[in-house]
Amino acid sequence: MKDFEHLMSVWQDQPKQDQLSVDEALKQVKKGIRGITSQLYWGIVVMVAMLALTFIILFFFVFQSWMTYMGIFIMLITMLLYAVLIIRNYRVLNKHDATQNPTDYLQDLKEYQKNRAKIAGWFYYLFVMLISLGLSLYFVEVLRHVSVYGKAAIYSLTIIWFLFLTLYYKKRIFKSEEEKLNLMIERLERLQGQFE
Repeated sequence: MKDFEHLMSVWQDQPKQDQLSVDEALKQVKKGIRGITSQLYWGIVVMVAMLALTFIILFFFVFQSWMTYMGIFIMLITMLLYAVLIIRNYRVLNKHDATQNPTDYLQDLKEYQKNRAKIAGWFYYLFVMLISLGLSLYFVEVLRHVSVYGKAAIYSLTIIWFLFLTLYYKKRIFKSEEEKLNLMIERLERLQGQFE
């Protein structure tokens, strides 16, 4: 009997989880989603501008080499695929209102997180590799009359830029977004647990 009383006292002394305010939790989730959708929105705007510029270069400039056209075409297709992915992600996050049905919204967030993890993994590196290939083919003709030092400077800056995007910027952006998503998912799960 003494063990039972000891077990009861330990159980009663456990700190209780704070109850989340529904309004406060949903407000924080909406704020976090607005931040992510804002980033996605501006990514879409930039990608559409880059697609328009690449389209103009492809169809309104005349080049001598087929390699230049191939490089521009590779970049155009790669940017188009990336634009489709970020538009899809934007639509997933804006599809539902968190206040209407938090359970469905939680599932959508988990689906978005899973898809975003794929993009952060293999697709981002594929994107950078294809853009690099396209730029390399494009630069063959465009830099034909540039001095060796000019070519070295342009290629070096391009390589440094891609290394920066791949090794530093990618980790920082995707990690920040992952932390926000984890926090929102954790809040919605705690909120859901309160009502079960």
